[in-house]
Amino acid sequence: MLNTTLCYLERGDAYLMLHRIKKKDDLNRDKWIGIGGKCEEGESPEDCLLRECREETGLSLEEYRYRGLVTFVSDQAPTEYMHLFTAARWSGRQKECPEGDLAWIKKQELLSLPIWEGDKIFLRLLEEDRPFFSLKLQYRGEQLVLAVLDGKQLV
Repeated sequence: MLNTTLCYLERGDAYLMLHRIKKKDDLNRDKWIGIGGKCEEGESPEDCLLRECREETGLSLEEYRYRGLVTFVSDQAPTEYMHLFTAARWSGRQKECPEGDLAWIKKQELLSLPIWEGDKIFLRLLEEDRPFFSLKLQYRGEQLVLAVLDGKQLV
């Protein structure tokens, strides 16, 4: 099982998004996602979040919030526990990302971009400012076949 982080840096009505177009053999290829990556040995989710944000954006997070745990089950990848964060304050200068193109995207435009179906669920939960949640998303290929929020089936 993998432990990963994902963070949405929030500026007004926009999130900093990463268009994953630069890595070969990328499960997220051509998708728009937040900032994050895999936890390394000995890292907490917060350690991973801070490291990945610096590596991918050049920014150092100063204020962030742990929002939820998303469990991904897939027929194409190992089970993944993704620790979901939002960030409201950072310092530094944004740099080019080696994994794709960074862009500030208005929240109301996100759903029109190529994103994972399950991401739409947790983006809605973030917008609702829902307290900490546990979301299980099961995929067959790129098709979402099951979504369970805090133990209750949605899809």
